[in-house]
Amino acid sequence: MKTYVAASALALMTTGATAQEVSSTLPSAVGAVAPALEAYSTDGLFGSVWAGEELSMRDRALVTFAALMTRHETENLGSYVELALDAGVTPAELSETITHLAFYTGWGNATAAAEAMAPVYEARGITAEDLPAVDPELMDYDEEAEASRQEFVSSTYGDVSQGVVDTTEQMLFLDLWRRPALEPRDRSMITVAALIAAGQPEQMTFHLGRAMDNGMSQEEAGAMLSHLAFYAGWPKVFSAMPVAKQVFEARAN
Repeated sequence: MKTYVAASALALMTTGATAQEVSSTLPSAVGAVAPALEAYSTDGLFGSVWAGEELSMRDRALVTFAALMTRHETENLGSYVELALDAGVTPAELSETITHLAFYTGWGNATAAAEAMAPVYEARGITAEDLPAVDPELMDYDEEAEASRQEFVSSTYGDVSQGVVDTTEQMLFLDLWRRPALEPRDRSMITVAALIAAGQPEQMTFHLGRAMDNGMSQEEAGAMLSHLAFYAGWPKVFSAMPVAKQVFEARAN
């Protein structure tokens, strides 16, 4: 493990350091043009929301990156890459995040994110040996559950687009989702964050349930919604709230 990971972790050991690190993502032009926005950002978003203990700093950085990538907001993405690395997200995990979200947000978004990340990786001395293998040994999976999912998709949509049915099975669920560079919980978490940011809550039920199956608590999921309101906007989060409510209630029953 390279020393930049240890140094990054030390940089975020205190609340003050955390607030300072997060505030660095706000361009200085904001204060010159919209001082009230700067105040909301500094006091509300950075000083309160990011400091919330319901969701770790590391997870907040990862879901924020996922939301910004989904929204193609790459102009300031480099500063969030720095923040994520400082918060404990590994270079391999960020790399795998853009690979994963290429399938959920589109290749163009992933390409733009990679271009924004490249200067940060170069500056930090992150090389190919720090990144996920192209063809790793894949993780085990629930064959019965996957067969059931595939049967449903095939019987429902096979006569609409067999190509989508086949690539969904072979590339997504039998390959991408089994890559070991991201924990299953994290894959589900960034997928949910991307769906919220894209305004596609109708796709959330399966992925939020899967995130909770893989270890995300209801408290963490609720905190993720609150956090993403600032980065995706209140309307998108309120569109996602009924879906989250249904998932929570179904699991409680």
